[in-house]
Amino acid sequence: MTGMTQEQREIKMYGTTEAEMKEALERSITFKISGPVMVAMGLMSDAQELVSFSDGRLSRRNLEEVRQMLNQAKWILSTYVMEERV
Repeated sequence: MTGMTQEQREIKMYGTTEAEMKEALERSITFKISGPVMVAMGLMSDAQELVSFSDGRLSRRNLEEVRQMLNQAKWILSTYVMEERV
């Protein structure tokens, strides 16, 4: 990913920027009521459903969406859960 701006890298990894993701996350009712772990689990469940319903034949677009969902879940956990432990 050399030659890309930070914003371009984030969009490639997450489908959005970290700033946009943080803003949307912190506005979400799930985040406010249940916390970041539940949001991450929801993203992983959504990714799992996408894989499950594809019957092993994910399109390139869906595969990219699954990858980005998993990256978003990892970002949430590393940003909101792991930082709390440091």
